[in-house]
Amino acid sequence: MIVGCGPGAPEYLPPVGRAAIEQADVVVGAARLLEAFAPKRAERIVVGADVAAALDAMAGHVGCRHVVVLVTGDPGLASFARTVRQRFGRAACRVIPGISSVQTAFARIGLDWEDACVVSAHNKVSSRDLAGQKKIAVLAGGEKCRSWLVALGVGREIFVCDNLTLPEERVRKVSVAELETMPLVSLTVMLFVAPEVL
Repeated sequence: MIVGCGPGAPEYLPPVGRAAIEQADVVVGAARLLEAFAPKRAERIVVGADVAAALDAMAGHVGCRHVVVLVTGDPGLASFARTVRQRFGRAACRVIPGISSVQTAFARIGLDWEDACVVSAHNKVSSRDLAGQKKIAVLAGGEKCRSWLVALGVGREIFVCDNLTLPEERVRKVSVAELETMPLVSLTVMLFVAPEVL
């Protein structure tokens, strides 16, 4: 079973996801997710840099114990859920979606997102491919994507949403110049919005 844990804060975890986690014998996920959500009695498998090792550790439990994989945000958006499904098969993975960080980011700035284009900065997407889009949500984080993000910001309003729902949450509107130099944290959603839709 794969449970989307929402943007981060425990109160943003849907009740159906919480119930599934509480029944788990083995819980798999990033250290911060295990700390926030895993029951004390459950065995834990930490997913770190060596993803293959975590999947191998999981494999020993699949089919004989109740395994729950915790993923951030929505399992359908740039998620570890895809890797789990590829390894164990889609039919073997029941997915419980969470509240996505993209949904939360748009809510924070008070804007609908029904016509938004959602992309991951880690995928190969050109800012030119997004030229006509009026609302773009980027799952960002990390320095490698900075120049691409700066190019995307030209002519658009930029909202940087860090650590959504967590105590250190920060949502701010920035300029292209600020985006060129500001620190980029790993839990970031950036919204690029055409001025006329605000």
